[in-house]
Amino acid sequence: MSLVWAVLFVGLAVGLAVSALLVVRRRAPEGSFFADGDRAAGVFGVLATGFSVLLGLIVFLAFTAYDQSRSGAETEALLIAQQFETAQFFPIAVRQQLGNELICYATSVVHQEWPRMRAGTQGDMFNPWGLAMFKTLKSTTPRTAVEQTAYDKWLDRRADREVARKDRIHGADGVIPAPLWIVLFFIAGVICVFMLFFADSGERAIVQAVLIGSVVAVIGVTLLLIRFLNNPLQAGYVALQPTAMERTLGLLDQERRLVGQSGALPCDRNGAAVGP
Repeated sequence: MSLVWAVLFVGLAVGLAVSALLVVRRRAPEGSFFADGDRAAGVFGVLATGFSVLLGLIVFLAFTAYDQSRSGAETEALLIAQQFETAQFFPIAVRQQLGNELICYATSVVHQEWPRMRAGTQGDMFNPWGLAMFKTLKSTTPRTAVEQTAYDKWLDRRADREVARKDRIHGADGVIPAPLWIVLFFIAGVICVFMLFFADSGERAIVQAVLIGSVVAVIGVTLLLIRFLNNPLQAGYVALQPTAMERTLGLLDQERRLVGQSGALPCDRNGAAVGP
């Protein structure tokens, strides 16, 4: 949801709530519908406290998923750069091949996996360049101590990279189930209806409008925050972007030139395999 739609959503909700209260206020007795205002305020406090506690727990859960996706993407990008450097200590026959496959892996993450994650269609699909690197590694026979050390370090970073990739994908899938959303909107509705019974014909309309408008605005903004944290890739211009992997691609391009590697990559600009 873009910022414009978010503002419109909150504005519409506030407008409907204020309009409903003003309509109810026309027939409301002076002092509100409650004969005992203190008792009603106490009940409202219980409702608001329970709702705020639930919101706090859900925000924490959603932020954990958001942070998992963000940190997973950054860690994966860092490990790609480290693996490229490690590949330079492999036998000469596979150095450039592994480096090229790493670049294609990073490119496919940016131009293929990220759009699928944003559309919610990534699922458990594997990255084909991860398999290509595994096949290349399997055909490698390290002979010197340096090559053996590089081989062992590559395996360690490959395992870490796969964990980071899973964190990136899992965190973007959302963790808040539908029943929890239903409960949130139900409690929010109960609070809004309860607020209508505080309508007071003896109080100025602007004061009444501010009372219910501020409550609805806070609830609406909080629900939008939870939605953003639960779907960090589908939040318009504030959505998570593959910035870390794009930086890594720029770094790999520089390192590739520094180590004297050249020639065409085995993938196109979107990370799809080309040639035989």
